[in-house]
Amino acid sequence: MTKEGLIEVIVSKINCSKKDAGEALEAIIDAITKSLAKGEDVTITGFGTFSAKKRAARQGVNPKTGEKISIPAMTVPKFKAGKGLKEAVR
Repeated sequence: MTKEGLIEVIVSKINCSKKDAGEALEAIIDAITKSLAKGEDVTITGFGTFSAKKRAARQGVNPKTGEKISIPAMTVPKFKAGKGLKEAVR
């Protein structure tokens, strides 16, 4: 499913305009992104938890040339599925 598909589901579920559904989805994505950028976790009960995880610097290998490269430390987003989501997918 794409972002456009999610907007269509929102429109059909709550009977609003496509523009309003798009703005609502954008607001949710923006709020999650800003919270993660601040280092805060975002928990949606029954769905899961978004968090930001620090990854240490490490050595890697370029698969094309075989040459060793240095991969810098960075912070990456992480998602842990909640119980409700896990049960729905099984």
